[in-house]
Amino acid sequence: MSLFILGLVLFLGSHSVRVFANGWRNRMIENMGEKMFKGLYSVASLVGFVLLVYGFSKIRWDSPFIWNPPLAMRHIAALLMLVAMVLLVAGQVPHNAIKNKLGHPMVLSVKVWALAHLLANGKQADLVLFGAFLVWSVLNFRAARKRDRLAQAAGQTIEVTATPNTLRVVLIGMAAWALLLFGGHTWLFAVSPMGW
Repeated sequence: MSLFILGLVLFLGSHSVRVFANGWRNRMIENMGEKMFKGLYSVASLVGFVLLVYGFSKIRWDSPFIWNPPLAMRHIAALLMLVAMVLLVAGQVPHNAIKNKLGHPMVLSVKVWALAHLLANGKQADLVLFGAFLVWSVLNFRAARKRDRLAQAAGQTIEVTATPNTLRVVLIGMAAWALLLFGGHTWLFAVSPMGW
């Protein structure tokens, strides 16, 4: 459990600098340069991710049940994951209406992903993992929207572009969701999302 928690803290902590210490982040970039800061950030994120995945793989099967989700939760989670996959793709593909409207669809994708997995899983390790990501995504999204409002108040305009890629985003998201639902999740994580 200790490696898992350490990885979780390191991974989410490195991704929370803009949420909790944006001023410190800006000073560090000024002092050491953007490339050096991003390099250290990437190393911390990678080490955290490796520890997180390794630690979780060691405890997930033996972790005690806190609650036993009803079967219907799997179906709700599967539908939420469709939304999460479309939001994830929207965060990566430029010039789409979803990104223009929401501003930070990738963070929202993490929020929906974490909620879906909390609904469908009841083990202690699952609750810690997905609960931590849910809290992180809520705080991160709120901080990002606050930065957007401050930028607008300072006279900076947020670029709104033409959105020819919106249909592409939805189709790619749906395809990725179908791949995960029909075998991909089982192959990657040894768990069938629908119990098949």
